[in-house]
Amino acid sequence: MKAVVIYEVGGPEVLKLEDRPIPHLEAGKVLIQVKAFGLNRSEMFTRLGHSKGKVFFPRILGIECVGIVKECHSGNFSPGQQVAVVMGGLGRQFDGSYAEYTLVPEEIVIPFTSSLDWPTLGAIPEMCQTASGSLEQSLQLKAGETLLIRGGTSSVGITAAQLAKNKGCIVYSTTRSMSKANKLMDIGVDEIITDDGEIAPKIKALSPSGVDKVLELVGGNGIRDSLKCVKRGGIVCQTGYLSNQWRIDGFSPLGEIPSGVYLTSYQGGNADLPPNLLQQFIDQVEKGSLQIQIDQVFKLDQIVEAHSYMESNKASGKLVVVT
Repeated sequence: MKAVVIYEVGGPEVLKLEDRPIPHLEAGKVLIQVKAFGLNRSEMFTRLGHSKGKVFFPRILGIECVGIVKECHSGNFSPGQQVAVVMGGLGRQFDGSYAEYTLVPEEIVIPFTSSLDWPTLGAIPEMCQTASGSLEQSLQLKAGETLLIRGGTSSVGITAAQLAKNKGCIVYSTTRSMSKANKLMDIGVDEIITDDGEIAPKIKALSPSGVDKVLELVGGNGIRDSLKCVKRGGIVCQTGYLSNQWRIDGFSPLGEIPSGVYLTSYQGGNADLPPNLLQQFIDQVEKGSLQIQIDQVFKLDQIVEAHSYMESNKASGKLVVVT
């Protein structure tokens, strides 16, 4: 099989396309023929060396995929059955989805049925889990609330906006480039804000007491500003690191978290995407009540180009690789 292997940290060029044996079936495992997978910034961070002590090289990266069952040791999954895998150690504790086949523990395999094409399906698992988990678990979003999404033209931001609108919420979304604003208008965002690093005054002009909830996908020093956007009793949830900044220098919780405002995070896993939730999400896409916005689709032998593009922060929507 063709597989992308990383041996050392560095730029996109450290991702090497190789011929490798198809993994042999083992007890408790499922062999999946990978059809497509989404690219995720956590994979970029691993490539850059931010997963030391957690991911050991050489490794085939990739924390999600969709495909079909080739073999299942227990027989609980049938050959040809459509399945997805997201997280659960994929691409970190064991070889992941940047390959034509991947061997995974049966307990993290998620079955589904769909007539959608593979690129569309490949965009869904991690994006669905992250957006829905952030809104439902960490932000506890309720109908009628006002949600600010910081990093609104990211794939998670676009998905979260639609989920929130379908719930009956008012949605504000930010973008650093108004050239991307049309994608936010297309999904019904109520207000589009240019993010210049300080948006709290703009938010207070729209909602003087502040918004109810903030989904923070940029991270870094912008969290200080996001905390000023929320009304008393509101919640800020950090889910992403579009800024590539892991820490906030000199952050003082007592001095910078307003009284009565809550700061949390979402760090979901495989258990947060049960089969019924994935199937429900896929069904909504098929019916047209949710749009999947894919920025570009790459082939496996274009993985270096794909990672370069991801690192450029030019994408508005999901990046997908097909095998």
